[in-house]
Amino acid sequence: MPLSHEDHGRGKTFSRRAMMLAGGKATLLSALVGRLYYLQVVESERYATLADDNRISLRLLPPPRGRIVDRFGHALAINEQNYRVLLIAEQAKDVDATLERLSQIIEIGESDRNRILRDVRKRRSFVPVTVRENLSWETVSRIEVNAPDLAGISIDVGQTRFYPHGAEMAHVLGYVAAVSERELTGDPLLELPGFRIGKSGTERIYDEQLRGSAGTSQVEVNALGRTIRELSREEGEPGHDAMLTLDAGLQTFLHRRLSGERSAAGIVMDSQSGEVLALASVPSYDPNAFNLGLSTGEWRSLLNDPLHPLTNKVVAGQFAPGSTFKMLVALAALEAGISPSEEVYCPGHYVLGNHRFHCWRRWGHGHTDMVDGIKHSCDVYFYDIARRLGIDRIAEMAARFGIGELTGIDLPNERRGVMPTRAWKRAAIGERWQGGETLIAAIGQGYVLASPLQVGVMTARLASGKAVRPRLTRKVMRRNGEVIMAPALEEFPSLGIPEEHLQIVRDAMDAVVNEPGGTAFERRIREAGMEMAGKTGTSQVRRITTEERRQGIRTTDETPWRHRHHALFAGFAPVMNPRYCCSVIVQHGGSGSAVAAPIVRDVLLEAQRRDPLAKSPPAQVATAGPVDLEAEPGAGSVEQE
Repeated sequence: MPLSHEDHGRGKTFSRRAMMLAGGKATLLSALVGRLYYLQVVESERYATLADDNRISLRLLPPPRGRIVDRFGHALAINEQNYRVLLIAEQAKDVDATLERLSQIIEIGESDRNRILRDVRKRRSFVPVTVRENLSWETVSRIEVNAPDLAGISIDVGQTRFYPHGAEMAHVLGYVAAVSERELTGDPLLELPGFRIGKSGTERIYDEQLRGSAGTSQVEVNALGRTIRELSREEGEPGHDAMLTLDAGLQTFLHRRLSGERSAAGIVMDSQSGEVLALASVPSYDPNAFNLGLSTGEWRSLLNDPLHPLTNKVVAGQFAPGSTFKMLVALAALEAGISPSEEVYCPGHYVLGNHRFHCWRRWGHGHTDMVDGIKHSCDVYFYDIARRLGIDRIAEMAARFGIGELTGIDLPNERRGVMPTRAWKRAAIGERWQGGETLIAAIGQGYVLASPLQVGVMTARLASGKAVRPRLTRKVMRRNGEVIMAPALEEFPSLGIPEEHLQIVRDAMDAVVNEPGGTAFERRIREAGMEMAGKTGTSQVRRITTEERRQGIRTTDETPWRHRHHALFAGFAPVMNPRYCCSVIVQHGGSGSAVAAPIVRDVLLEAQRRDPLAKSPPAQVATAGPVDLEAEPGAGSVEQE
């Protein structure tokens, strides 16, 4: 039967649809093939990388911290192996439950638990958090045996800081501790479990150099995130080593010699180069305790100790320098044209207006010139000189010797001290300077405050005639010995003081120690060629009333410790060729000649015997938040020599 015209039309339409469908399938197939080609061939490298990211974990490796050594290469701060247990929050289904199970193996106190949970909250979930450090091998074994029941718990072997000399070096080296939240900078190295940074001392000053740079480890992990194997490792660069100017043996000697007192500080310097050979403050603390972890009670005990063991009193202590300051007044007098042979009569007191200023020797010193004034530490002589000079002239000379100025030593928390002037009092207190205050300042009392470091620098400048500046670091170097940084050896400028003026004061300091009648004659060094010169000081911490003077001043043993005067001594040796300088303060020690001078004598003698400035190590040594350490201003001296 022949097809109608209408049937022909329908057939053509069907054919067109069939062809369009076939074409669509071909296009779709072509698109799928093209997409597969693109994914499998063109983008194969990218997706292979994404697949690896699902099974490969890139981890940072903490670098070994650089060592700190003394001038002879003797180790002062090193690293030791440390087993620690870590918690990775994203791998633990329930952090609290995991800690509860772990507490059945090791003790986890409430403060530890709070600290762990705080760290978990503030860090990314895949960053390990340290639960406990310094584990014994027995404890490590017990944790490993129970590993299947401790999701998210792993054992890590790291390094911990160790200080072989403990408390002896604490105030120089400082310590390292965990990074606090405010110290996080975005550097992933600081987020590593157990990573520590310098918190005080040399550890803090040179933290970035000692820290090093991190390495990396690629490890294969399973679906639970547990490590299957290490694929590659690239070690980081160890931290640089720091060589200090210290002599470890002399440091030990100084610290042990000071440790016979409740609270004291001292420093030994090379008067030519400014190198610090020993620096100690007692009481001290054990920096290793910070690595082991201090309890809240232990930390509060250190903070609240009235003797301030965490404070480096050498750089941060502020004390009236007492009669050690008189040498600067003498130099100011010489510069003003006052003859050293000019005498002042001392009847035991000095009257200015309606006020009487006492000499430490109640019956007086009689007619006294400049050398005898220093030798006998006559207050009346310096009262008279100071009245004629005025405070501003005295302050100008004191500034040349570093009093009231930062020394720039490479240690943190140095304090400036105070050298008052007329302008200073007006600005700081809002009052006019009084004439009597000049007299009190002339004997190192009143508003005058200095650190033991500043008194040491003053002594070094007296010995050398140059503007010596202290330094504690010789060089920073790589493990292979390549020097990275070395402070330039300074050619210190002259103080601008005539040598004959300096020699008059040096001769007077010699007389203090080595001539009969000198305030430290009984404390002299008796070995020929090793003699020392120096100056005693007894710094008053409270005002002595007229009634007390009338009844008789109590002896040191009869006075409560807090009311006793500070004992000071500053000296150099040998007399004929000054090289070693030492200053010591014994808080509430009493008399400078009886307490501080013997310490300086022993230390300067030991320094010369050891000769720490030699190129090779000497023989084994024979051992014998801001803190207010300011003394109260007083009127009149209490030298008690």
